[in-house]
Order: sequence, then C-alpha cells, then structure tokens
Amino acid sequence: MNIDRIDATLASDADADDIKDADGANANDADGANDARDPIDWDEAADTFDEEPDHGLRDPAVRAAWAERLAAWLPESPGDLLDLGCGTGSLALLAAGRGHRVTAVDLSPRMVERARAKLAGTGAEVLTGDAVRPPVDGRSFDVVLARHVVWALPDPAGALRHWWSMLRPGGRLILVEGVWGSVGIPADRLTEALATLGGQVRYERLSGDARLWGREVVDERYVVVAVAGEARAS
Repeated sequence: MNIDRIDATLASDADADDIKDADGANANDADGANDARDPIDWDEAADTFDEEPDHGLRDPAVRAAWAERLAAWLPESPGDLLDLGCGTGSLALLAAGRGHRVTAVDLSPRMVERARAKLAGTGAEVLTGDAVRPPVDGRSFDVVLARHVVWALPDPAGALRHWWSMLRPGGRLILVEGVWGSVGIPADRLTEALATLGGQVRYERLSGDARLWGREVVDERYVVVAVAGEARAS
C-alpha cells in the first residue's frame, strides 16, 4: 500500500464551511467529525433530520429507490454490516431488512437515540462514537457503509485505511459521496484512493436518479464500492 499516494489523492484545499447541498443544508448527512468553523449541532439537527426525503426515506418511492440501490451494492448473502455516521438509521434499517446483522455508529447521542428507535426489533446494535475510529472492539465486518461522511473528515485517507483494515477477506466498503459546489471529493479521486488500497472498485453515478433525493439535483453524487481480495493482508 502506498500511503503517501492515498494522502495526495484525497488532498484538497476546499473549505468544508462553504459546502451546501441543493436545499441549502450542510452536505454532511450524519457524522459530526467536521473541522468547520461553525459546526452543525447534530443533536439539535436530529429533531428535523428525517424531514429531508433522502434522510428519513418516508416517501415510499424514495425508500424503494434506496432499497433497490442498496440491494445491488450489498452481498447477496447476509453478513455483518457496519454503518458509520448512521444518522437516524434509515440505511441501516434497509440493510437489516435484507437480513444483515447491523452495527450502526454515530457521534450524536440524539441521532443514536432516534436510530435505536427506528431499528428496534431488528437486532441491530447502535453505538455512540466517532466514525473514524468506531467503538467496535477490533471486530471485523463483511460490509462497511458510510454515506456523506468521508468528505467532511479531517483525515479521510487515515479513515479509509482503518475502515479497510476492518473488512474481512471479500468484504465491501460502500461509500456514498459527492461534490457540492467547490467542496467534496470528486469520484475519480476517491476511486483512485480505494484502488490504491488494493481493492476492486466500481463507480455508480447517483445524481441523475431524482427518486433517491426526492427531487432533481444538479451536483455530483455517486457511490463507490470497493471489494477486498479474498486473500488480502489486513
């Protein structure tokens, strides 16, 4: 692994303060690890977080769109899945509904409270903690999932390396990211960084599917899925 190359690939001079999504909300969906000068209070945001169509997935059409995409990204056989920066747990709930054994982590206690309520009865474990170093006691996973988290981290390359080390052979790292205005992580940078880790990486554009967002969007939104080799070193 060429660590210097990963760091250089993800380096950016963009300021996370300036990034806004199409609705004028900060683009970091769930994780509180943000070096912005005026960081969002995610505990306060938890009360209205699910009002965004792609957060709460309350609209059946939006929920069905995410369920369809997630089914294509996840392994066919249920496994152990770690959802980082889970917010109120909407994607975790979809994964649990497909039989995956879910552990979800968020920095905000109020988000965690809401995620626990949403995931009640599924067997999911919801923990309060930092997405960069999740409090999972050295466990490994078949899937590590994060949506709109990587772009806002102070050390995205370090986070990617740690998450990659948590995957079992053949495991998948699923990252939903984007570029909002001049800030974010372009798909080619993230794809190259993940390929440098040694995985097989595929990219899928999400901007053109209005069903996912409950509206048309004009910014860059995408997913990259990196699959670890069956015999890779951890």
